[in-house]
Amino acid sequence: MFRDFNHKLIFRIIGGLLLFEGAFLLTAVLIAGIYKEEVISHFLLTSCIAILLGLLFYVIGRHASPVIGKREGSIIVTLIWLFFSVIGLLPYWLSGCIPSFTDAFFETMSGFTTTGASIINDIETLPRSILYWRSLTHWIGGLGIIVISIALLPIFGFSAVQLFSAEATGPTKDKIHPKMSETAKRLLSIYIILTIAETILLVIAGMDWFDAVNHSFATMATGGFSTKQASVGYWSSPAIHYIIIFFMFIAGVNFSLFYFLIKGKLNKVQENQELRFYFFITIVFTFLLIISNTNALPFQSFASIEKVFRDSLFTVVSLITTTGFVTIDYTLFHPVAWMLVLIIMLIGASAGSTAGGMKIVRVLLVVKYAYYEFKRIIHPNAVFPVKYNGLIVRDEIITRVLAFILLYIMLIIIGSIILAFSGMGFLESLSGMITCISDVGPGLGSIGPAMNFASIPDFSKWFLSFVMLIGRLEVFTVLIIFTPIFWKK
Repeated sequence: MFRDFNHKLIFRIIGGLLLFEGAFLLTAVLIAGIYKEEVISHFLLTSCIAILLGLLFYVIGRHASPVIGKREGSIIVTLIWLFFSVIGLLPYWLSGCIPSFTDAFFETMSGFTTTGASIINDIETLPRSILYWRSLTHWIGGLGIIVISIALLPIFGFSAVQLFSAEATGPTKDKIHPKMSETAKRLLSIYIILTIAETILLVIAGMDWFDAVNHSFATMATGGFSTKQASVGYWSSPAIHYIIIFFMFIAGVNFSLFYFLIKGKLNKVQENQELRFYFFITIVFTFLLIISNTNALPFQSFASIEKVFRDSLFTVVSLITTTGFVTIDYTLFHPVAWMLVLIIMLIGASAGSTAGGMKIVRVLLVVKYAYYEFKRIIHPNAVFPVKYNGLIVRDEIITRVLAFILLYIMLIIIGSIILAFSGMGFLESLSGMITCISDVGPGLGSIGPAMNFASIPDFSKWFLSFVMLIGRLEVFTVLIIFTPIFWKK
C-alpha cells in the first residue's frame, strides 16, 4: 500500500519558493539594465516563468492541510533544488552564453549547490548580469533555499521543522530560538551582515564593487564561482587574499556560534570541540602543504616565505570549507599534496555552516568512537560513553554518523567506477566524485584548478549534477526517496 502524501502542500510550498527565484532574477534584470546588456530580455522572461509557475503551483495548493512530515520535507527540498536549477539555467541557455542545455544545467546546479565546478572557458567575456546571476545562485543556495525562504516569507502556515531538518541535516543542531522562523531570520541576518562586511573590505583592499559583491556571494556561500578565469589568483594583492581567507574560514564555522558570540555566550564558543578541531586541522594541513609547495615548485615561483604560507593557507582553507577558490595550481605540488587535497575535501568544515563535505563533527565523533573501542577491547567491562561538548552522545546518533560516512565512501567508490565507464580517467573519476559530492569544485588532472569540467562527457555532467545535489543535501534526504519504504505507509 502506497502512502498518501500531502500533495497540495507540496505544490503550495514549491510555488511559494519559486516566487522567490522570480524575485531574485529581477535583481539580475536590474544589473543588466545598469550595464545596458541585451541579456535583460532573457532575465525578464525567466523571471516571468518562475513567477507564473510559482503562482500556478500556489493556487493548486490552496486549502492544503498544514501538516507536513519528514517524507514531504524530503520531497520538497529535493524538488525545489531541481526546479530552481531548471529555471535558473534559462538565462545562460536562451542568451547563448552557454548554448548546451546539459552544460547550462551543470553550471546552474553547481551554483545552487555551492559546488563551483564550472564548464565556462571564457568567464571574462560573459555579460556582467550573467556573472552576477552565476554568483547569486551560490548565495541563494549557500545558507539554503529553504532557510532563506522561511526567514523572508512566513506565508505557508505550517510547521517548518521538517523542511529545516531535511535541508540542514547533521548530527547536531543548536537551537538559537524556539521558533523555527526566528532561527532562520537570525541565521539569515548573520549571513547578510558577513556578506556586506566582506564586500566593503574587498573594495578597500582594491577590488571594484562588482567583483567584490560577486566574490562575497561566493565566499560566504563557500561556492567558488569567480568573475575571473584565474579565480582569486587574478589579484596579486596579499590583502585581498587574506580577506578572502578570513571570510572563507568563518563561513566554515557553525553559524549558531556567531549568534552565541553576539549574545555574549562565550562559553558556548570556547567549549565547542568542532571549532577547536577545525582550527587544528587547518593549521596541520597548512604546514604539510607548505612542505609540499617548497619541495615541488621552483624556488623562484615564490618571492618569499610569506607567499608560500599564504598560498598554502589559502588552498587549505578554500578546500576544507569546500569553497574552491584558487590562487595557485595545487596539482603542480608534490604528489603527496594530491592525497592531502582529497582528504581535506572529504572532511569539510563545520556542521551548521555553508560548507560541504562529511563535516568535522562527524569525523570527530568517529575518531572518538574508534578510540573508545580500543579502550573497550582492553577493558571489556568498562563503560566509555562518547562525549561531545561535555554531553553524552546517544548511540543512535553514533550509528547514524557511522552509516553516513560508510554510505558516503560507498557512493564515492561506485560513482568513480561509473565515471570511469563513461570515459573519464582514473584521477578525474575519483577526484570528480569527491569534489562534487563534497561540493568543492576543482578536482585533479584535467578537472584541476587550472582546467574545468567542459571536456568531460555529457553523461558524466548529468551524473555529477545529481551527485552535487546528493552532497548538498547530505545524502539521506535525496537517496531515501529512492527506497521502497519511503513510499509505503
